[in-house]
Amino acid sequence: MASPDIAEMLEKSKELDRLRKEQEEVLLEINKMHKKLQNTPEAVEKPGDNSLSKLKMLYTQAKELSESEMSISSQLLGQLDAMIPAGGAGQQRRRIGNEQKKKRMKGDPDIPRLSPSMRNQQEFFASLKGEQVAARVAQEDGEKDEWVIVKVTHYDKESKEFEVLDEEPGDDEEGGGQRKYKLPWSHIIPFPKMSDLATAPEFPPGKQVLAVYPGTTALYKATVVQARKRKSDDYTLEFDDDEEDGSLPQRMVPCNQVVALPDGHRQ
Repeated sequence: MASPDIAEMLEKSKELDRLRKEQEEVLLEINKMHKKLQNTPEAVEKPGDNSLSKLKMLYTQAKELSESEMSISSQLLGQLDAMIPAGGAGQQRRRIGNEQKKKRMKGDPDIPRLSPSMRNQQEFFASLKGEQVAARVAQEDGEKDEWVIVKVTHYDKESKEFEVLDEEPGDDEEGGGQRKYKLPWSHIIPFPKMSDLATAPEFPPGKQVLAVYPGTTALYKATVVQARKRKSDDYTLEFDDDEEDGSLPQRMVPCNQVVALPDGHRQ
């Protein structure tokens, strides 16, 4: 019977296999979309076409799957380091590394194919120029995350940074004028497009989200009270720390101003 550590490693290995299969499926869909855009590039200019939004969702899914694979692989390496005796660690690690390399060469053709997707992701980031997005503008060592609506003015593919403009800084900002920032892609969240709400993510009641507070250009953590209404495309939300007379008022927010709550959000 396998020890608890070995059994846990086997479960994580199964999870890796599942993630890689999902990556293959996503990459196949990405390749299909690429062919479609290459054959009919004018299609994206037609009203109602959602090709770019679908491609964006596929890129996002590929990125999340890759990050999950890296996380589980790191956990497995940590467990192996803890289990390998110090005396024979060097030789055993070399064998494990070689075996993993062989497995990747034989069974994981999706790994090298991720690089074209990353290049396309760079192109998508560049396409956000002129768009309004949600941006985290607080410093890394700040106690709270500050998210606001900004306009993308440029994307630098070399530094992988966005240049953005806060067109309506708050009254407490020094100078009161527009502010410019340089931010990494991890500090940027594109909004769903009003012209393509069919592909906008759906948030069920009870789900925590990041949303634009009505009448402002700031985003705060909120909880979905009522799912998106198809007629108005609005969510009913309760914002954290928005208490009035001992209760949280329910506020209507357009679905194109509601995005997924980032991991580790601080408010």
